[in-house]
Amino acid sequence: MPIRTPSESTSTLVRWMGIEDANNAGFVHGGTVLRFCDEAAGLAAVRHSRGRVVTAGLDRMTFLSPVHIGEVLTFRATVNAAWRTSMEVGVRVEAENPRTGEVRHTSTAYLTMVALGEDGKPTQVAQLRCESETEHRRENEAQLRRANRLAERDQILQSRQV
Repeated sequence: MPIRTPSESTSTLVRWMGIEDANNAGFVHGGTVLRFCDEAAGLAAVRHSRGRVVTAGLDRMTFLSPVHIGEVLTFRATVNAAWRTSMEVGVRVEAENPRTGEVRHTSTAYLTMVALGEDGKPTQVAQLRCESETEHRRENEAQLRRANRLAERDQILQSRQV
């Protein structure tokens, strides 16, 4: 099984937010931000797995500040951890005011992507080799989020059997 580093699969998506991206409050719609997070995460996962992927879940989407029409959003996606057939991809969203150059962190998302084989069934992905302290920290945090997801799933299933 191949081994890849997070830097080999990092993807960056840049979009200029227009009026069609606005919600009724006059800000960029959270769903628009979420859509592009999914797109950037999907690209990173495809680069890591070298095959088709699907979004299995969104573990967390944190909106830190609103995005304004006319701002340029940058979505940076990196594979944080890889398991047998799935990967956690973290996406950092930054907004830039193109007139002033001011850049701020607006959102963070963690998505679970599953690799699919030619038969449409989950298939094994490359192992992840972290190289920096930041990459090791991200992998450790991804492992914790996964453990929490699995524990929650088990608790829900057990509660249904009572």
